[in-house]
Amino acid sequence: MPTPASLREGALIAVAVVSLTIGVRSDTVARPAGRMARLPSVTLWAWERREDLRAVDPQRYAIAYLDQTLTIDLTVQSQPRRDPVVFSAQATRIPVVRIETTRQALLNRETQHDVVTQIMRTVREPGIAALQIDFDATRSQRPFYRSLLVELRQRMPPELPLSITALASWCSWDRWIHDLPVDEAVPMMFRMEPDRGRAAQDSADFEIREPLCEDSVGVSTTEPWPHNIEGKRIYIFADDGWPQDWSANLREKLP
Repeated sequence: MPTPASLREGALIAVAVVSLTIGVRSDTVARPAGRMARLPSVTLWAWERREDLRAVDPQRYAIAYLDQTLTIDLTVQSQPRRDPVVFSAQATRIPVVRIETTRQALLNRETQHDVVTQIMRTVREPGIAALQIDFDATRSQRPFYRSLLVELRQRMPPELPLSITALASWCSWDRWIHDLPVDEAVPMMFRMEPDRGRAAQDSADFEIREPLCEDSVGVSTTEPWPHNIEGKRIYIFADDGWPQDWSANLREKLP
């Protein structure tokens, strides 16, 4: 049976643990397991064009659709999706927020807060299964992007998965994303010419080394797919749009 002294000691330890936990930064807390695992293993990207995905089996495929584009200049401007996208009421929906910047963009705390506030309008859409951010941040923009994601994760519902797209180099030889507070980073394994130009001469050909990038892959309907995609979540970009690219050949390649 514990003595009064041991009880006091245990209480002090508990208080210390709580104090340490309160002091932990949100971007270093372990990510809850399985948030992305609840989604279908194949996701169809619906970008800025008219898309009709009503024939897609909602049990097998999720739909990630461009919801709004945020342009950071001296202020933050939001452009909602212009072209309609239709899908079944049972579809697993992943809205995507695209972030772009101008040459004179102000990347400060006020802008960061404004961007997150705009993104939270998308987060509040009823029935969404996850959120994805698409931002090809340059090296100088990385601190801003990191801070933005930390604030966003803090304001999002804890059960809602947060996904980002990633240049292939971020997942290979330029591993700056390892501690971002996201559930996954989807390596874009298509249209990689700009990334190839930035790669170090002695680097491997975009071998995935970053753990955040290991469970998913982004491909297109008109370019060769990587060979090692078994067991990954596959995001497919339709170069000519859906359902035009929804061919029998494509369906045969899917799990």
